[in-house]
Amino acid sequence: MTGNSVDSVATTPRRSALYDEHVKLGAEMRNIGGYEVPFRYTSEVAEHDAVREAVGLFDLSLMGIIRVTGEDASSFLAHTLISAIKPLALGRAKYTMIVQEDGGIIDDLIIYRLGSHEFMLVQNAANFEEVHSTLLERVGGYNVEIELMDRITALLAVQGPKAAKLLRRVLPQDLHATLDELNYYSCTLLEVAGVEMIVARTGYTGEDGFEIFPPADRAVDVWRAILAAGGELESPADPADKGEALGLLPCGLACRDTLRLEAGMPLYGYELTRDRTPLEAGLKSIMGPTKGQFIGRNALFNRPQSKQVLAGLRISGSEALNRGTKLLDADGNEAGVITSSKVSPTLGQPIAFAYVERWLATKGTEFKVADSDVTATVVPTPFYNRRHRK
Repeated sequence: MTGNSVDSVATTPRRSALYDEHVKLGAEMRNIGGYEVPFRYTSEVAEHDAVREAVGLFDLSLMGIIRVTGEDASSFLAHTLISAIKPLALGRAKYTMIVQEDGGIIDDLIIYRLGSHEFMLVQNAANFEEVHSTLLERVGGYNVEIELMDRITALLAVQGPKAAKLLRRVLPQDLHATLDELNYYSCTLLEVAGVEMIVARTGYTGEDGFEIFPPADRAVDVWRAILAAGGELESPADPADKGEALGLLPCGLACRDTLRLEAGMPLYGYELTRDRTPLEAGLKSIMGPTKGQFIGRNALFNRPQSKQVLAGLRISGSEALNRGTKLLDADGNEAGVITSSKVSPTLGQPIAFAYVERWLATKGTEFKVADSDVTATVVPTPFYNRRHRK
């Protein structure tokens, strides 16, 4: 899914409705994407592990949220985004991108179909204004309305193997089955902690989980209710719930970066940029059919095959590599560049994404890391898959 670069992009950051809640919990606040957000609360490794082993709660209200409605909404979005939008069923979501005429990536985002002529787009905070202005530029003769929702809608993520159990504790019992039956990349309206909101089974961590969209003026109530529900319950409403503490932790964006990297998910500003295309990033599968007339189609389908592609790497030694680190082939020639690298808490070793020469992007290829004795070996991604837990 979409993430956010940890680089500061604004001098006067905005604050979510939950700012005071984060401060009370002792969060380290940072300016990310023009928003002052929790970077970590205690330890990013502890927060990472909570998501992998139990459940974590994130405030993602920094993400941009745009509502597109109107008679031509599906046609407009099919023209504007790179994926096939018209076949998207009601209550379904799709990972997609908006690109330039030359195929360079403006942003990656999630689109949700809320009605026959109603869609919700969730995109990166740092690119929010750019995406909004690009949508307006492309409206042309389409009969659509584009509405900014980020000021009135919050976004929380409940992620981890116990995410569904946690949410059931703040849902009316007659809605438990609806939650349980919600498929991956699907969404519906549910009452969470007494507040009606969109609930989607989506996430950016590699675990089961949900992203929920409460009204901003009720976000504090919902946040507090979810945190309370993660503890030990004396009298759980659900007879099947034993009331044990679920191991819930509030989580900052630092651990979200290690989670998404382990899950093999690219990050805008790192793996995805205006200088890269979906094809180079290995994301041809999200593109619409070649017959589609989306903006950027001709450049993507007619350009020569890219020389570099995105690859996953395992790094020798014990330290992650800096972004921009050069990779060398067996003959000492420059053959790639690191885009993201972290020490994986789950795997216990450094991993990385890098753009490398296409002909070298095969499993087992070993690169030398420039100016060091470290090596980097191509491995399949994702690095971690919840279906193959330790």
